[in-house]
Amino acid sequence: MLALSTFAFTLLFAAWLMFGVLGVPIRDELGLSDVQLSWLSAVAILNGSIWRLPAGIAADRWGGRVVFTFFLLTTAVFSYLVAQVHSYGTLLVLAFLVGLAGNAFTAGVAWNSAWFPRERQGFALGLFGAGNVGASVTKFLGPAVIGATAGGTYLGFVDGGWRLVPVIYAVLLAVTAVALWLLVPRHDRSPGRGRSIREQLVPLREVRVWRFSSYYVAVFGAYVALAAWLPKYYVDTFGVSLTTGALLTATFIFPASLLRPVGGALSDRIGARRVMYWTFGVMLAATALLMMPNGHIVVEVSGNNGTADVLPFAMSLELFVVTVFVLGCAMGIGKAAVYKHIPEYFPRDVGAVGGLVGMLGGLGGFLLPPLFAYATSWTGLPSATFFVLFVLTAVCFAWMHRTVLALLQHESPELSDHFEHPHLPGRRLGRRAHFDPAGAAGTTMEANR
Repeated sequence: MLALSTFAFTLLFAAWLMFGVLGVPIRDELGLSDVQLSWLSAVAILNGSIWRLPAGIAADRWGGRVVFTFFLLTTAVFSYLVAQVHSYGTLLVLAFLVGLAGNAFTAGVAWNSAWFPRERQGFALGLFGAGNVGASVTKFLGPAVIGATAGGTYLGFVDGGWRLVPVIYAVLLAVTAVALWLLVPRHDRSPGRGRSIREQLVPLREVRVWRFSSYYVAVFGAYVALAAWLPKYYVDTFGVSLTTGALLTATFIFPASLLRPVGGALSDRIGARRVMYWTFGVMLAATALLMMPNGHIVVEVSGNNGTADVLPFAMSLELFVVTVFVLGCAMGIGKAAVYKHIPEYFPRDVGAVGGLVGMLGGLGGFLLPPLFAYATSWTGLPSATFFVLFVLTAVCFAWMHRTVLALLQHESPELSDHFEHPHLPGRRLGRRAHFDPAGAAGTTMEANR
């Protein structure tokens, strides 16, 4: 189940974000502006976000086998239709419909959570989430297929070039749907069966859930946005070819995806909040460097008659790639840490809570590409993209840190190494005093934050 769900999610993620690479040849063929191109990716991300809450609840109620098969087959149909369009309006509609694939994530989280014990959920969810690497599939496959098949016709009715890519995905998705339906356990686990929708939605009242969602906007929404935005950024800012831009984007996508199991294992071992502190710290440092525009740094020299040294600064391609790679590492680890919180605090409601967190994270991925485009247009600086991410990360870090400080200051500084584990027995604070940070007092206090 874990192997097939991960493979299926990888394909679905690849189809979901295929416009990140296909967008450039589509722009050239249809004569689109950069803002029009950004909305092509954005509407796919939008539809891959708004159904995540229902998808998570559905997987809890009916099992992931049914829900995943549905996503695979519907995405296969819409992906094939993308290859047949010749107008921007129709393509925009189909990009929206293909985006349905992104909702499979929360269904997979609920599905895998139901099959694994709590002490292994961080790693299992991290491994499943590594299917995000599907964003790299198009980066590798797309340019090669486009370049090798442009101008040709295949099977008598399929055009080559960028139109062949969605057809390939349609075939792979359909075959995977059949394999998954036949091979995964027929008697699925569905912890939400027999419970009312109203009961499943009760945890969403807690502010804590919305705080987790903000973290996921920073580590996943920003990841999705950059995965779609970076090929164009490389082409326009550094003057590389689309093939080179796609390959360089893969150096961001791979660590941001493949390190997710590492983030899950670390969260199992040392606690999710510690991992989140490191995640946000590294993201702030990386985006602070990336948002610096090319220019000069003026250094005033004291005691030297008020003179100053003027030092040129320019972000080289090599430095940019390395810094974005580091940013991807932090996001990959952080994505797993966010989802480690959910089965810890809401073991019976992973579908609903994970669905809301995933939905808001995906909506962040929908809003960020147009925001990147507008920020660049307003400032004239391509690096404004990373200023947006710096501000977003800083807000999330501040909210998390404020919550942790309030928790520790209200109760005891001795909680500093115990606030990670909501279901573990309390630690002895004195001869008779015990405290469980997510028990009576801790749960009430965090729920109010």
